[in-house]
Amino acid sequence: MMYIEREVTKFIAKHRLLSPQGRYLVALSGGADSVALFRILLRLGLQIEAVHCNFKLRGEESFRDEIFCANLCKEHGVAFHTVHFDTAEYAAFHKLSIEMAARELRYNHFEKLRHDLDMDGICVGHHKDDNVETMLINLLRGTGLNGLTGMMPRNGWVIRPLLQVAHADLQDYLQGIGQTYVTDSTNFTTDYTRNKIRLQLIPLLTEINEASTKNIAKTIERLVEAEKVFNPAIETYAKEVTILKDEKPRWRLGIAIDKLMQTPSPQYVLFQLIHKLGFTPAQIEQIAQNDNQQTGNMWHSANHTLVVDRQILLIEQSVTPAELTRTMLLPEVGTYVFSQNVRLRITKCTKTETFRPSKLAHCVHLDASNIVFPLVLRHIKTADRFVPFGMKSSKLVSDFLTDRKRSYFDKQRQLALFDKNGALIWLVGERTDNRFRVNENTNEVLQLECLLS
Repeated sequence: MMYIEREVTKFIAKHRLLSPQGRYLVALSGGADSVALFRILLRLGLQIEAVHCNFKLRGEESFRDEIFCANLCKEHGVAFHTVHFDTAEYAAFHKLSIEMAARELRYNHFEKLRHDLDMDGICVGHHKDDNVETMLINLLRGTGLNGLTGMMPRNGWVIRPLLQVAHADLQDYLQGIGQTYVTDSTNFTTDYTRNKIRLQLIPLLTEINEASTKNIAKTIERLVEAEKVFNPAIETYAKEVTILKDEKPRWRLGIAIDKLMQTPSPQYVLFQLIHKLGFTPAQIEQIAQNDNQQTGNMWHSANHTLVVDRQILLIEQSVTPAELTRTMLLPEVGTYVFSQNVRLRITKCTKTETFRPSKLAHCVHLDASNIVFPLVLRHIKTADRFVPFGMKSSKLVSDFLTDRKRSYFDKQRQLALFDKNGALIWLVGERTDNRFRVNENTNEVLQLECLLS
């Protein structure tokens, strides 16, 4: 067994990446790294099949690579799967860079093929130099500790057996076994960030210190080890500061500000909790500052909103403008579906001697004689007023909800039911209007039920 094969074998064993009984896809581009991976896994006796993506970005060169890979697999008796992509069209349609479009197409196809063939993983040819480049890219963009650890040996179904091997060593290995490979001409252009780092930044670092890339790779290893201690500690702090985490009727997260500020690093604990929701490091840094923790302060990611609410950081999925402006007309008794999670059931009945008004928040009874159809269901607006049950004078709905200590999100999603004359008869789930209460003179009762799912 050659030196590089022993090193890869040790790395696979250390991280428990591959099983002798497993079946694996190998991403085969035709370049030195993927060809070396292909040959090493074959030499180690693993069961593999190859997958090649033709992105149709380099004219005849793209088809040259495909033919090379097909012939290589035929020579070694390995099943070969290939797919063609209109990468430029996909990038334009989805408003992505060519680099990101190719990545999405590649990994989406890999996963679909892995699932269809019932394979145990997808092996890719990322090596030590790729990891150094990834770490530098993340460092330049701004990152936390996770970004400084580069790529992991395993990420879900994606497996990287060569992560501790240098590119130059892979080339020497191929030369030693007499194996040819193809070269992607775009590797020598500086159109992409990774290529600029590989062709310009790393040579400059090497000029400053000949061992720079080796030292960076060693630093990545140390950071990976540090992360094993760091991450469980951060997760513990994250659990301690989380005082609310609901799934129904909607997802929401509540973080106690006082507990957060008592942790060794409020900013990093907060990062652990909300960065996956799309909040940027700059936003998280700002949120964690003491002077930004006043009630009402608010930040938005693409799909979530965070608001400071009485010493709590509340996060929920943002409500779209279309949802907030939605209005439904209810012309008669029946069941109405207002949204995916909200239904309203309206029934009428004659008041009997045994009748007792409901005391449930989601089900109320009103005097039907004073209510004119059609009814209207919508979200509350700033100027909405009503006479809360038990009171004689009107009150702004917003003030009523504030007195009830309802959060920004509760107010934003609050529904109200109006009759034809514009009177607010029910602040849904909160309070009915006193003017429509059931009394001794009521003959017919209107029952309103809000059904949440």
